[in-house]
Amino acid sequence: MEPLVVSCLLIFLYKSLKNQNYASISLPANISLLNHDVCPGKLEADVVVIGSGIGGLCCAGLLAKYSQDVIVLESHDVPGGAAHSFEFKGYKFDSGPSLFSGFHSRGPQANPLAQVIDALGESVPCASYNSWMVYIPEGEFLSRIGPTEFRKDLDIHVGPEAARDWKKLLDAILPMSAAAMALPPLSLRGDWGVLSTAAARYSPTLAKSLLQMGPQGALRAAKLLRPFSEIVDSLEIKNTFIRNWVDLLSFLLAGVKSDGVLSAEMVYMFAEWYKTGCFLEYPLHGTGAIVSALVRGMEKFGGRLELNSHVKRILVENGRATGVQLNSGRIYLMECFPQIVRARKAVVSNASMWDTLNLLPVDSVSPTYREKIKATPQCNSFMHLHLGFDARNIPEDLGIHHIVVNDWSRGVDAEQNVVLISVPSVLGKELAPPGKHLLHAYTPGTEPYGLWEGVDRRSAEYKKLKAERSEVLWEAVGRVLGSGFIREKCDVALVGTPLTHQRFLRRNRGTYGPAIKAGQATFPGHSMPLPQLFCCGDSTFPESEFLLLQPAVP
Repeated sequence: MEPLVVSCLLIFLYKSLKNQNYASISLPANISLLNHDVCPGKLEADVVVIGSGIGGLCCAGLLAKYSQDVIVLESHDVPGGAAHSFEFKGYKFDSGPSLFSGFHSRGPQANPLAQVIDALGESVPCASYNSWMVYIPEGEFLSRIGPTEFRKDLDIHVGPEAARDWKKLLDAILPMSAAAMALPPLSLRGDWGVLSTAAARYSPTLAKSLLQMGPQGALRAAKLLRPFSEIVDSLEIKNTFIRNWVDLLSFLLAGVKSDGVLSAEMVYMFAEWYKTGCFLEYPLHGTGAIVSALVRGMEKFGGRLELNSHVKRILVENGRATGVQLNSGRIYLMECFPQIVRARKAVVSNASMWDTLNLLPVDSVSPTYREKIKATPQCNSFMHLHLGFDARNIPEDLGIHHIVVNDWSRGVDAEQNVVLISVPSVLGKELAPPGKHLLHAYTPGTEPYGLWEGVDRRSAEYKKLKAERSEVLWEAVGRVLGSGFIREKCDVALVGTPLTHQRFLRRNRGTYGPAIKAGQATFPGHSMPLPQLFCCGDSTFPESEFLLLQPAVP
């Protein structure tokens, strides 16, 4: 057996016996609790990042690139957070996002995630396409992106009034995108430093774009930080389908309808999807390829990633964050690290605002701040269905993405009303065994956690509830795949619930994230009310709005 393995086993045995008060137990003379040959690495880093979601990996990668000693501590056994991939019986599943655009865009207005990957000297090979299937009460049709294609689809499948209102909306919004993109997303921040990173550098471009829009367009652009519904209302968009469609896009992007989503988000997305020459992208090796590119880039510059390393609490000493304490993982098992990772400069949490709060000592932040976080509304959670099945008898022209809306009158945010389906093996052939397809169906942030709270995952009650609440997913899948699909013949059928989200992603109540409505409140910035503690990810601005900018990201 390898010496390192023997040493680690001896240390683990010593630790276990010591915890049972066998104080007289001693290690062999050649095994030291401070032996860095046995326990490679460091007790500290400049920056400790909690969580390896997309936000955490982007943060760590850029820190490493700029010569900061950084370590990422991930509770799960794979990196990626809600965007991680997993393999089961030869199928390589995405756990979350699968609809992307802008990976190959360049320049200040490029997709922020693409900018980070490019800065790290990495790339993500993608397949491109320009449509997805839509199943709505009005019928079924192939929805194409681009400035004119969707309008043509509307004219045929919905009616001329919808097509006219859509044109009116695009004619107003696409010019506004110049103003929205005049401030590159990566230049935005939640403190007065925005004056140096954004306003001072890009204000001439912003002023020029506003002048080109004219008085009326500039007036609408002034609403970029207001709810998108205000722009829609100002254009007197009356067609019910267009109003519903805008609500759907808003909800898939941000977890709130058009009366709660920031106009800048929607304008940015419209510019990505409905400008000339636009297209959608899917990583040929699955969503996990994005995570792998970020990890490679970070490690290339000396950054470190520790998996199975669950952070128990954030250390606060003399009024500032100084590191973290672990309760699992390689570092935890090796007593030479005494379960502590010190941060010389900062701790960055990629956990949600609620989970970050739970990591802090009670008296480290004010009661007012603690109550503010607890009172922040949450989006609901998800139901997931991952399937692996035979490709025979499945339509050969099957597309990668499908959206099913059962009833517009219930609202796109109603539970069990909207189902999203991706079949990535249509483009990424290596993701499934030969002659097979894999599929991911989910309800996008509409599953109430309250239905599952307190249910034992090992109980018959849980099994029954999974069957009941996943039926809407099975029905949508059957509608998409046709009569040749037989659910009983699936090679793989995995159902995920809010408890799955809570357990594997460490998400408070399995939530999609904060349900903060534009015009009513704002997302927190990156700074915390505690020196040397910062946050990144979906509980902060701008990452929550701009880092992925892809709809329906669990």
